[in-house]
Amino acid sequence: MNAFEEFIIGRRSTKNFSQREVPEEIVRRICEVGTYAATGRGRQSPIILAVTNRALRDRLSRMNAEILGTTADPFYGAPVVLVVLADKNVNTRVYDGSLVMGNLMLAAESEGVGSCWIHRAREEFESEEGKEILRSLGVEGEYEGIGHCVLGYPAAPPKPASPRKENYVVYVK
Repeated sequence: MNAFEEFIIGRRSTKNFSQREVPEEIVRRICEVGTYAATGRGRQSPIILAVTNRALRDRLSRMNAEILGTTADPFYGAPVVLVVLADKNVNTRVYDGSLVMGNLMLAAESEGVGSCWIHRAREEFESEEGKEILRSLGVEGEYEGIGHCVLGYPAAPPKPASPRKENYVVYVK
């Protein structure tokens, strides 16, 4: 197995973040790698909201928690939230945005930053509050929320990967 394969296999989701801030230049590099994800017909349908503003981060956390039906922080205390949205008029939007999410998580790992994919972005940005947030940020168009890639420095070492299930791959010759 080569180093790149080992790197991918070693990445784990972080669910306990320290409050140490992620430097802006690292957030920018992670986002840039996200923009190089493959997209259907090269249309680049996704956009990334790089949220480092604490008030907006907390607002998104509250909205997400309400959808989930909890009062706990669904972002696990992560100080940075990268929201991936994709153009609703593009039929490959969910796939495009999912590839962006994968790139973001791998880029974070390469920078020594923990990450985790948090769901419910679609519900957040279908709401009037979500649409108002986009308008306030100057985001025009019709977007579907794909996911939140929360970032921060892990508060504890990651747990080892679970064993892979039997018959994960079916080889057809």
